[in-house]
Amino acid sequence: MTKTVLVLFGGQSPEHPVSIVTAAGVLNALDTGQYTPIPVGINQHGDWVLAGTHQRQGTEWSVATLTNQQPTESTPTTALSDTLPEVPETTTPVALRKVNSDNQLIDVDGNVIATIDVAFPLLHGPNGEDGTVQGLFETLGIPYVGAGVLASAVGMDKHFMKIAFQYAGLKVGPWVTITDADWQNTRDDALAQVAQLDLPLFVKPARGGSSLGIKRISMLSQLEEAIEHAREFDTKVVIEEGILGREIECGVLDSLDGSRAKASYPGEIVVTGDDNVEFQFYDFESKYQSADSAELSCPAELPEDVTELVRDQAVRAFEAVDAAGLSRVDFFYTYDDELVINEINTMPGFTPISMYPQMWQRTGVEYPELIDALLRLAQQH
Repeated sequence: MTKTVLVLFGGQSPEHPVSIVTAAGVLNALDTGQYTPIPVGINQHGDWVLAGTHQRQGTEWSVATLTNQQPTESTPTTALSDTLPEVPETTTPVALRKVNSDNQLIDVDGNVIATIDVAFPLLHGPNGEDGTVQGLFETLGIPYVGAGVLASAVGMDKHFMKIAFQYAGLKVGPWVTITDADWQNTRDDALAQVAQLDLPLFVKPARGGSSLGIKRISMLSQLEEAIEHAREFDTKVVIEEGILGREIECGVLDSLDGSRAKASYPGEIVVTGDDNVEFQFYDFESKYQSADSAELSCPAELPEDVTELVRDQAVRAFEAVDAAGLSRVDFFYTYDDELVINEINTMPGFTPISMYPQMWQRTGVEYPELIDALLRLAQQH
């Protein structure tokens, strides 16, 4: 018998459209001989809606069918276009409930749509990747793919993430955190702290992703405007000192046999069309809307000992936040031959041009095999 998989996507974060594209990629790679997918989208109001109204049997999932639109020949399957997709507001809502040992997905009339065996939350950003939906699955006792409540929350918060990395002995670049209380009550002191960092600076929402809300500034006169921009996404802001070096990423995958998690070959992001090669910025468009604006070199051209150091530190970062299932860990390799950890993503993107699946593919794990491993891992815990 096949296992029923709740594939949850969309969400209320700014990364809503990215999540939809990720879901299309995962659904198309799912082994339907082992798994029966039940795709559910969360719209911007927080409603859960059954997806696939126009999905025809045997055809590929697309952004259109996941948002309950009639697909056309020009409909992109798994890519973001200039018009970002949204889970619709007007459709049949659904909900989860537990009856005895069964976890049921039901419609508004209480009719059972499916009994859920395992959940695959493909939600990026707040209210999805930050431990909130993980807590829901924990209370219902539903096995789910990825990190648990604490690891998701720490991995989402760049401030606490850095503290966890430092405690684990990983090198972290200089940064300043400005909370909402700091900004409202002691703004001058906070700005003075930031002024001690070396330019350029990267101003980021503390609990965001996909490069949304981030600005690179080269003058302190740009600082307050950049902070206000980041605060549109999160009232807690992290300001990081720019690090001169190459951007190296590494995928981490938990082990099915209970041994230590494994790391992929490191990959390097090469952002094309940027005249400022010293401080390249891999932004939202480069990640999801333009396959030509960034390239992945994997395995990255690094000395053998550095390659092994990246892989070891990626697993150490995974362990530092107590992650599970999967993560992508990002580093800077400086021109002084130092490895500086940037961040961990406990639910990295799975779009066709996303780095996590590409790195594992080049390490020898194909996309469908990766999806299967993650679902099997979820059911072990």
